[in-house]
Amino acid sequence: MEEIAVEYDVVVVGGGAAGLSAAMMLARSRRRVVVIDAGEPRNAPSAHLHGFLSRDGMHPADLLAAGWDEVLGYGGEVIKDRAQGIERVDEHGFLVRRYGGPELATRAVLVATGLHDDLPEIPGLRERWGADVLHCPYCHGYEVRDAPIGVLGGDNRPFTLHQASLVRQWSADVVFFPNRIVLDAEERERLVARGIRIVAGEVVRLAGRDGELRVALADGQEVARSAVFVGPRFVPRDELLTGLGCEVGENGWVVVDPAGRTSVPGAWAAGNVVAEAAQLIGAASAGSVAAIAINHYLLAQDVDRAVAEHRRAAPSEP
Repeated sequence: MEEIAVEYDVVVVGGGAAGLSAAMMLARSRRRVVVIDAGEPRNAPSAHLHGFLSRDGMHPADLLAAGWDEVLGYGGEVIKDRAQGIERVDEHGFLVRRYGGPELATRAVLVATGLHDDLPEIPGLRERWGADVLHCPYCHGYEVRDAPIGVLGGDNRPFTLHQASLVRQWSADVVFFPNRIVLDAEERERLVARGIRIVAGEVVRLAGRDGELRVALADGQEVARSAVFVGPRFVPRDELLTGLGCEVGENGWVVVDPAGRTSVPGAWAAGNVVAEAAQLIGAASAGSVAAIAINHYLLAQDVDRAVAEHRRAAPSEP
């Protein structure tokens, strides 16, 4: 880049498990790396994280704090801000615009901005999200094992129906509330055969009473449960990637290869922004894999540059 001085080898946008894992690996590789994070982690409502080997039961904020310390300890930088956009300058790099300060010039970018859980508009549901209203049984199923569990039908039909059968693995007392889903004969048979009770009717409210979660229906019926699982509509926070011109697949998600490489050279993505099913440990792994791929991408540029300089410096043959 002749017009703009490159300040960083890599700018990582998003300071969750994927972004911090990538930043740590890049800092350990002695790359100049900075993380931009707005401080809005997806799992903030949860009191504990689970399924992360050696960190099971940790508060999500503690994991992120440890990650920040490790990135800083290896010489990485952190900026508490929000990225506004990413612009491809030329074949050598990008400019990352942010709201709270000057643009950042970088040779490569990694977007790890996660996704947004679009929840059903049912009074009381959002307020209990992450407490006794849940979505991932692998994250929270063990904690409500053998308890009365509800599964609430929503806009994400395939996910919801799968979720109902899956949750039955943790408890023998599972009630499925189809809500706005109209079950066909086969779907109903599969649920009943699995030992799941079906309670029809529109769900109008979730409320706590005497330490119980009560699911209220339009006909006045209330069903007490200890926890309710719901299938959100998963919306990737991919505006930076689509604004950069990254290819989007038929499923509406930005396309990446196994290492997180997008269709735009020098731009990578990792975690829930491109993989809705990625759990915390999977997102951390994806960040590490992307970081190694990014380092190899930069290495190839470094070698090419070194060869060109070597040839310019070498004396001409007579």
